[in-house]
Amino acid sequence: MSASTATFAAGIPVEIGQIDRELKKLWEQGGEMMTRASLINLAVYSEAPDALTANTPIIAQITEDHACRALVIAATPSGAEDGVSAWISAHCHVSRAGSKHVCSEQLSFAIEGSLTKLLPNIVFSHLDSDLPLYLWWQGEFHDPMDPQLWAWVDRLIFDSQSWTDFDGQMALVETAQAKSNQRVVLCDLNWTRLVQMRLALAQFFDQPASLALLAEIERVEIDFAAGYHSTAALLAGWLSAQLGWMTGEAGDETRLSFTDQCGQPVEVTLQETSAAAVGRCSIFCGATEFRVVHAAHADLIEVSEHREGKERRRQWMPAGKNEPVALMSEELMRGGRHHVYLRAFEAVREFF
Repeated sequence: MSASTATFAAGIPVEIGQIDRELKKLWEQGGEMMTRASLINLAVYSEAPDALTANTPIIAQITEDHACRALVIAATPSGAEDGVSAWISAHCHVSRAGSKHVCSEQLSFAIEGSLTKLLPNIVFSHLDSDLPLYLWWQGEFHDPMDPQLWAWVDRLIFDSQSWTDFDGQMALVETAQAKSNQRVVLCDLNWTRLVQMRLALAQFFDQPASLALLAEIERVEIDFAAGYHSTAALLAGWLSAQLGWMTGEAGDETRLSFTDQCGQPVEVTLQETSAAAVGRCSIFCGATEFRVVHAAHADLIEVSEHREGKERRRQWMPAGKNEPVALMSEELMRGGRHHVYLRAFEAVREFF
């Protein structure tokens, strides 16, 4: 799609029971210049005060590459009065041929007070046919988890980076998955945030000579930005899960201890010294250091290998962007279950 975008951001206020009829009118008004497109249902739930205002431009950018019916929901459970308001709008992007606008629908809802319990009914009654449902839950989950909701969700997208009680929140997510009979695929944007860093580290060991050094890892150093301790810990969990390390003695927020498959200790130190979410990861294997550094003020990762203090090779790789549209676009391009993520989380669960 072209970056050229037409967005009816304010939306048209509609009665809940008239949404389908008003959507039909919207497309009729667009005529032959507007083509409706949808591959998934994407529901976005938030309790932030400015949820509709903040999420509408995000949806507009996401739909450039991922056509969907978007259900943007702003909930205020503590509202003094009960109420539900709705709007409809469309995000249209000029096709490469430049002849038509390819459009995705957005249905926006503001729910207040006790009516927030009607969330499953509002979502299910406005899904687009039998397309899969992706639910992007912004913020923290609440106990109890509504089993009616999870029975319909195909992929649950969340971001554990901002969680204050990581283990408690993950327990609620696992409850949701259990209530769906393991149907829900868990998608953590905190894990997506690490994609390029993980790729950069993995490529070190593509060659047999370097692969042999995996058994000689003695320590790992990870630098992270303020607020991204859980991201750094997940990276350590990934190394542990992939290399078969066992959790060692309890450390603290700056030190995680493991033992490798030979019973040798491996220490991972986490340091809040970076401007990027994860700014550096160095793996030390005897006299060899494998180093990945997020370049300052650039979307690039510097990848280098050092032996006995001397640089032997260096290259650059893309770093990706740490912002909602980029993270969501990355996640929406991926299918299947995130089995490695679950193993990585379990490897460091007791450290949170």
